[in-house]
Amino acid sequence: MASSFDTTLANLGIARSGATDPQLTTRNAQQTLDQGDFLSLMTAQLKNQDPFEPVDNTAMVAQMAQFSSLAGITEMSSTLKAIADKLGASGMTDAAALVGRTVLAEGNVAYGRTTGGLQGGIELAGDASELSVAIKAADGTTLRTLDLGAQKAGTVTFDWDGKTETGAAAGDGPFTIVPTARNGAAAVNNKTLVWAPVSSVSLVAGEPVLTLPGIGQVKSSAIRSIG
Repeated sequence: MASSFDTTLANLGIARSGATDPQLTTRNAQQTLDQGDFLSLMTAQLKNQDPFEPVDNTAMVAQMAQFSSLAGITEMSSTLKAIADKLGASGMTDAAALVGRTVLAEGNVAYGRTTGGLQGGIELAGDASELSVAIKAADGTTLRTLDLGAQKAGTVTFDWDGKTETGAAAGDGPFTIVPTARNGAAAVNNKTLVWAPVSSVSLVAGEPVLTLPGIGQVKSSAIRSIG
């Protein structure tokens, strides 16, 4: 059954936008008017007005103001979308320049430097009375444990020379970084940060995403530092 809204439009000789199929109209009726509908309504109002009681000038001015506002909002939306698209393209270009460089991002898997060893960081949510970092091989074997002592909340950096506890070269990795942070008997929440090379860049939902070996895909906004 047609709604009173449909009946009113039909009496004015106006068809709903995009409502060519009656069944589709019933199931998925348009609930708003666009600029074309608004202008058609205004024209129909002028054609069907009582010549002895014409439309009040104040009402006509108000309707014209609404039409002008609608047109301005539509144009603004188009302009903002164009700006967003341009900014996305610019961000993609900037991110593409990172391919081949190293970045510091959240993750616990890292590869050794060409000179041996690796650098990283631990983000502490609170003060720690003791902080240590275990460097493990791919099979889970602990190669080296770094004792970083007491640390304040924030980012604590570490540098491993690539040697095991016995002084032997640990190889190129991949290595797993496992931090342990405690404040007395309580554990301190933390995040592991590692340096990784950028192998590729893609655009996901309008934001550049970097592909990092051992870590995976990371949004460019999540990068802590660039090497």
